[in-house]
Amino acid sequence: MTTAADARERRAQLVRARGRALVEAAPGEAGSTPVRDVIRASWRRSLRTVDDDLSSAPLADEAATEEAWRASPLQRAVGVLGEELRGVADDGDLVVAVTDPSARILWTCGGRVMRERAERVNFVAGGRWDEGSVGTNALDLALRTAGPATVWSAEHYAPAVQGWVCWAAPVLDPHGVPLGVLDLSTTWERSHPLGLTTARAMAALLSHEVAAAARSGAGAPRPTGALRLSLLGAGRAELDGRPLHLTRRQLEVLAVLALSPDGLVADALHDAVYGDAPVSRSTLKAEVSHLRSLLGGAIGSRPYRLLLPCTSDVDVVRRRLRAGDPVGAADAWGGEVLAGAGGTDSPFLRRVDAELSAGLRDAVLATRDRRVALTYAATSGADPHVVRRVLGSPEAR
Repeated sequence: MTTAADARERRAQLVRARGRALVEAAPGEAGSTPVRDVIRASWRRSLRTVDDDLSSAPLADEAATEEAWRASPLQRAVGVLGEELRGVADDGDLVVAVTDPSARILWTCGGRVMRERAERVNFVAGGRWDEGSVGTNALDLALRTAGPATVWSAEHYAPAVQGWVCWAAPVLDPHGVPLGVLDLSTTWERSHPLGLTTARAMAALLSHEVAAAARSGAGAPRPTGALRLSLLGAGRAELDGRPLHLTRRQLEVLAVLALSPDGLVADALHDAVYGDAPVSRSTLKAEVSHLRSLLGGAIGSRPYRLLLPCTSDVDVVRRRLRAGDPVGAADAWGGEVLAGAGGTDSPFLRRVDAELSAGLRDAVLATRDRRVALTYAATSGADPHVVRRVLGSPEAR
């Protein structure tokens, strides 16, 4: 059994071997280091094309990447297996990636820690992880060898990912042609003997879904109904009547898009969701990528916008307030925006919350209706002074 000390020593040997490769422009003889032949050969190729101080992968054009994802048979397969893939990522604090045949990443999901690490090195949708761009890595090796591949710690050519271990396996079309790879990555200290087995199993499941779709003639999934958001109080989203399991941030992004029907450019969407918080543009792109997958590709770009019908309780309250219907507005009001999800940090949604709270408060005061006041009082965020003024007014009915 490999101990932590053994792993650290192996990593140190690999770092020394890679250092000699850079100085000598060729690794040592077979057997003189712990370097596998496939890694040694990849290092030789990488020396010719990749800077030694590379800090992140280059990014492909965003619109072209989104179009490639919408056209890929893998989009439907990931849509079917999305919950399983996210479960693997969350349980093992992994980042999961699906690529095209050129090792360009099309989709990712990940546990919080690894997702942040991935964003720093552009291990995100659009990241180009071919050997010529970033050097030795498991995604490229799996495609190059047409088989499962592991790249551990300092076997990676780029120092930026030498703290990782990556397991990748090809995803095949019904004719056995690679459509891309499924990759699982985490830190080298969390390396597990079942990592590659898990990657192979998940890649096989994706291949099975691709084949099933081909037999049935199904294309990429498209919602047949509409998106419904409950943003006042609860914080829920449903697609075609089915609940979507979203993080609070994903729900915030979706809410901002739903309430911005003309769409928002990337910088405006970032400001609307995160404000001045130190959150990278890559984080936003990753969240949009997750949502686009869940919605069957129904998020456009340039500007970002929803491409399917959407209703929300915010829209209902606004319509009823504009129509002078305080009773209906109070009935539709569920409380502060995303109160059930722990509240919101989004500047855009906070402005929406302030707008609706003030509008409803004024409407309740104006109506002098005890039933409206009591309905309003039962919601989170109700102003007790407004309730007392209405209930204590001699003009209340």
